[in-house]
Amino acid sequence: MQENSQAVLVATGALPALILIAAALTLPVCLTLLALYRRAVLRSMALASSAAGLGGSRRPQTAPAAPPAAALRLELCGANAAHDSPTLAALRRSLRAAGLVHLLAGLACALVLTAAWMQFTWGDGGFVLVRFLLVFACHAWPAVLAVGLVTAGTTRQRLALGLAYVLLMLALAAWALARNPELSALDLARFWASTNLPPTVLLLAFLHRRIRAVGPLVLAFMLVAVIGAEAAVRLAGQSEATMRLAIGVGGTLGLDGTQTFWALLLVGAAVTALLGRRVLKWLGRRHVARRSSDQLLTLEAMWLLFAVVQSVGFAFEGLAWLAAGPLAFLAWKLTTVAGFRLAGLGHAQAPEPGLLLLRVFALGARSERLFDAFGKRWLRIGNIDMIAGPDLATTAVEPHEFLDFVGGRLSRAFVRDEADLARRHAARALGPDPDGRHRVNEFFCHDDTWRPTMLCLARAADAVLMDLRGFSPQNEGCRYELQQLLDHVALERVVVLVGRDTDRGFLESTLAALWQSSRAESPNRDNPGPLLRMVEERGDETAARLVETLLEAPPRKAAVA
Repeated sequence: MQENSQAVLVATGALPALILIAAALTLPVCLTLLALYRRAVLRSMALASSAAGLGGSRRPQTAPAAPPAAALRLELCGANAAHDSPTLAALRRSLRAAGLVHLLAGLACALVLTAAWMQFTWGDGGFVLVRFLLVFACHAWPAVLAVGLVTAGTTRQRLALGLAYVLLMLALAAWALARNPELSALDLARFWASTNLPPTVLLLAFLHRRIRAVGPLVLAFMLVAVIGAEAAVRLAGQSEATMRLAIGVGGTLGLDGTQTFWALLLVGAAVTALLGRRVLKWLGRRHVARRSSDQLLTLEAMWLLFAVVQSVGFAFEGLAWLAAGPLAFLAWKLTTVAGFRLAGLGHAQAPEPGLLLLRVFALGARSERLFDAFGKRWLRIGNIDMIAGPDLATTAVEPHEFLDFVGGRLSRAFVRDEADLARRHAARALGPDPDGRHRVNEFFCHDDTWRPTMLCLARAADAVLMDLRGFSPQNEGCRYELQQLLDHVALERVVVLVGRDTDRGFLESTLAALWQSSRAESPNRDNPGPLLRMVEERGDETAARLVETLLEAPPRKAAVA
């Protein structure tokens, strides 16, 4: 009986505490590692390639061409430009299907936990419908978070999703209170909070867009390390002999009792960190092999945490009931796998337009917000290629790229020469992951390799989005990119994003000058009415309007050399 009580104490006290401690440590560790990662990327970007370099890093010197016959026009596009586009319809179907799969998977997980909970309360009136629905709705809260993460692209959509859940809970609470006078609203609030509040607070911390890509990896590592630290202390204290041994070793090293305790924690964490390293490598290989996506990895970590925390209290009914947590997670996983396959989300569907994203690197958080909202839509239909920069260094990092940095192999990710560029371009991740999302292909470039890389990507892209918010005379790199777009890319495939604070006069004069000096071989020279489309930033709707405008482009023609 004493051993069983001790086991229950560990399951209901130590285990959730370890999980919550690991989750709490994830945020500062993520922020520190990502800051170091960003600094390493910036340092390498400023260097020249150690290889011979790439040809064509500057615009080739040719005989001046005659000025274009027609002037370049800029047009500000309105909303709902491509409402009849088949590709846009496919995007919406993919979002709806993914949202439905994640909702059903979340409900499957909640059903397992609710079934266990109802078993415990069967003696108190048997099956009571309102009780079942209340418990089920409480355990389904993570499904709201998951659907919001996958489908909600605007603040309005996220608020609508949250409001729908709140109204449902209020309706069920009113029904329960009317049926059971002994029940109070405070009792219901406490039950919901004890079930969901701790993991929700911690998850919202590492689900922030700046650390979302690597949060699950760090959480897995920290959980293994924290459990190892706790195991070392428990192992040392399991008997008087082991305790004396630990104190003796600590004394030999000149440590007092408190220092010995902390040393045990560090040793346990260090030893199990080796296992954590293997876990990270396995997750990285799984990601590279396209068996998961960055978003799916985040959701797996979220559901595993909720399933374990929500089932901890079941240990009071018997340790075997702790299996309800893993079983609930398994139900979620099996439902997602089956749902993705039935919906055909993991299969390529033509067309799958590839997008090149160019931008002013100095935008910082503005780039992050746009990338998060825009990527949630565009990645449902095609991949995004871009040159890595300081603005999105931490937001767009892929799990395997982060693991390369942790392993000291970040330099391998940088483009070195022409052959290396061709190899990396051919090896881009194309097609959808199992959950229907395509990938972001980042090209890490040195100071002398980014220009030819940009030109290579522009020639191959089906569409080009250039974010010129904050464009100024200091952005010489953007001037180069604009010139290459005018020289090599049909303008109907290019969309420019501007802000309300954009100096339109400077932008128009810059484009006019670049247009006058465009190459004679430019695919835009023969166009009697050359037109560059612009979209103005307007809050949450900007990302949707960009996607609609980009999808107006006709099928890509052969690139001009």
